[in-house]
Amino acid sequence: MTHPSPQQRDQRDSLHAGMTRRGPGRFAKVEKAKDPRKALSRLIPYLNPFKPTLIFVIVLVLLYTVLGLLGPYLMGIAIDDYILAKDLPGLARIALWMLIVYLLGGGFQTASDWIMAGISQRALKLLRRDLFEHLQSLSLSFFDRNPAGELMSRLTNDIDAINQALSQNVTSLIASMLSLLGIMIAMFLLNFWLALSSLLVVPIMFWFTGFIAKYTRRGFRALQKELGQLNGVMEETISSQRVVKAFRRNDLAVSTFRKHNEAVYKASLYANTFAFLLMPFTNVLGNFFIIVLAGVGGWLALQGLATVGTIATFISYGRNFVQPLRQLANMYNSIQAALAGAERVFETIDTPPEIEDHPDAVSQETFAGHVRFDNVDFSYLPDVPVINNVSLEAKAGETIALVGPTGAGKTTIINLLSRFYDVNGGSISIDGKDIRQLKKADLRRRLGVVLQDTFLFSDIVMENIRYGRLDATDEECIQAAKMADADHFIRLLPQGYQTTLSERGSNLSQGQRQLLSIARAILANPSILILDEATSNVDTRTEIRIQKALLRLMEGRTSFVIAHRLSTIRDADNVVVMDKGEIVEMGNHHQLLDQKGFYHNLYLSQFKGHKI
Repeated sequence: MTHPSPQQRDQRDSLHAGMTRRGPGRFAKVEKAKDPRKALSRLIPYLNPFKPTLIFVIVLVLLYTVLGLLGPYLMGIAIDDYILAKDLPGLARIALWMLIVYLLGGGFQTASDWIMAGISQRALKLLRRDLFEHLQSLSLSFFDRNPAGELMSRLTNDIDAINQALSQNVTSLIASMLSLLGIMIAMFLLNFWLALSSLLVVPIMFWFTGFIAKYTRRGFRALQKELGQLNGVMEETISSQRVVKAFRRNDLAVSTFRKHNEAVYKASLYANTFAFLLMPFTNVLGNFFIIVLAGVGGWLALQGLATVGTIATFISYGRNFVQPLRQLANMYNSIQAALAGAERVFETIDTPPEIEDHPDAVSQETFAGHVRFDNVDFSYLPDVPVINNVSLEAKAGETIALVGPTGAGKTTIINLLSRFYDVNGGSISIDGKDIRQLKKADLRRRLGVVLQDTFLFSDIVMENIRYGRLDATDEECIQAAKMADADHFIRLLPQGYQTTLSERGSNLSQGQRQLLSIARAILANPSILILDEATSNVDTRTEIRIQKALLRLMEGRTSFVIAHRLSTIRDADNVVVMDKGEIVEMGNHHQLLDQKGFYHNLYLSQFKGHKI
């Protein structure tokens, strides 16, 4: 990944400041999906490969729901036919049947939950794969607009919300709905008047459950928003510990964390207060439900219109009626969070790459390296030009040095050549072909890039070098390290080339990391070499050794070198001097010094008191 120039970063900050955002952590918020049906319709195809297994799960859910309804019915029969009749053998038989029913119900429920968990994990594996693969295809401008923490939230929080709904709530939702329906049907079949009396309480229970769910949803939405902000603060602080410690800003980091932590605490207190109200109030309503059933049932029993066993069955059903309602209320937030998460995941998947291969793009395995910029214009933001009417040419095998003050547009030239962004006007061609007519993979395969800010992976040294060309042998990796003058320090590491690097290679010096990145570029064997301040982070002695290695690498290759140290580009075939997005001077080192212009002043500012 390229690193923006200060000018680019300033423009990006303006972009972020001017954008209408949904707030930090927006990708992790729990909120109601804008279009739940559409989100659900996009999720269903991920379950289609497991349709036969899903049908089997539904059958298991149906079985254990029916068995759950059968248990109270058998208890009523036991009371009426055996307990009141003092038939001990009959009571033993029906008790055995009740035991079998409950064991089978528990077994079916366990099996359905276990199978559903497996289905959900396999489906989410496919969804997570599609999301990550699509992220890899998106253009750099997408990552400019979307902070890494928010994208990570889509890969983790949103996928986890979908996982919770699929693995835990699908079977529970089906079972709860079937249970409520089954209980109502069973009640009316057993005793019409008792069932009718229960309908007086049911609407109150549904209304209260919905009322509490509305406030818990609002509370948890705010909580997830605050959690997103807190996670962003923690990620940024942890990843920038060197800067925090260097500027002694530990107290500021703690203060910022405490502020967001307090906001999370308050949001959590509000959300959980309503969430915790649900259980005691549903218990109260459930007991009220049972009191009504007991009162009406007792009166009907005295009138000879109901038996004791029937009343006991109704009371058992009444207790079982509360549980599905409570589950539905708890599942509502989870399902809404899952659909909202799915919506954000598919929003990312539906984002088209801004840099795509042209339908008629051609494949080209080798480049001679003849590069032309013809009247190129470019801007990161509309109406804020960064490159103005730039034209330059690099013949095959030439070395082009790009110099100029910070923000002049040097790195942007490299970004455009690598086609990380497309030009707004003009064209860039290699060997006479517009790079927009070449396949991106072929173009970048023939480009070797060494950046000022080196990124190394948490892997062994050998694999970090091999990243330049994955099919390279160990011997080729070692040879590349020798050319980059990195072999001597690698062999001094605890396990040599098998030494595991920590995150971003922080257990190496900055100069050593740069040497490894140069070895990686050497191994890639590019046709066009790009060096963006490649030697700025090493000491003078190491720089001299690297310069010799780079000269060997650059031989026969077209090279673009960005350097603030003007001593490093004395031998360039052409020096392009840039300022404010335009080419102000062009020529070799001695020609530009003789002109006594912009380059001459830059050179004197670095080597004042030295002989030119």
